[in-house]
Amino acid sequence: MKYTLSVSVENQPGVLSKVSGLFSRRGFNIDSLAVGETEDPAISCITIVVDGDEHIVEQVEKQLNKVIQVIKVRNLTEHGNFLSCELALIKVSCNHKQRTEIMQIAGAMRAKVVDVATNSITLQIAADSERIEALTNLLRPYGIKESICTGTIAMERGVIKAKK
Repeated sequence: MKYTLSVSVENQPGVLSKVSGLFSRRGFNIDSLAVGETEDPAISCITIVVDGDEHIVEQVEKQLNKVIQVIKVRNLTEHGNFLSCELALIKVSCNHKQRTEIMQIAGAMRAKVVDVATNSITLQIAADSERIEALTNLLRPYGIKESICTGTIAMERGVIKAKK
C-alpha cells in the first residue's frame, strides 16, 4: 500500500539527508519526495510517498519523531482526507496541423501550453499521477520528446464546520 507522509522540519542544511537516511537504513524505497518552504521561511515541509506495510511506516514515523529538527510527522494516508498533486512538463513533437489537436487534448485534460516551437509544443499539468499518466498516454502517439514530473506534494483538507 502507498503511504503519504507530511513531515514539518526546521529549514536547515542536512535535515533532508537525515530524514531520507531513515528510510534507506531500513531498506525502504521512497516512491516520491518533495520539499519546499512553508508560509514560515524557517520551516519546510517534506512530502514522502512510500510503498510498504503499516508496521514499517509506523516504525519510520517513530524514528522521524526522534530527529531533533523534525517538528511534526503526519501520516496523511491514515487520516484519508488530504489533497495531493504533482507537476509535469511534457514536450511533444508536432507539426502545424497536429498543434491544434494537441492543444485540444491539453484543454480537455486541464493542461496549460507553456512553450510552442516549430516542431514541438510543451505542456504543463498540475494533477494527480493518474491524470498525468492519462495525458501522457494521449500524447504518446504524437511522440513525446521529453517529460519530467515532480514528486507529490500533499496537505490535509480543511475542516468544514456546520452552522448551528
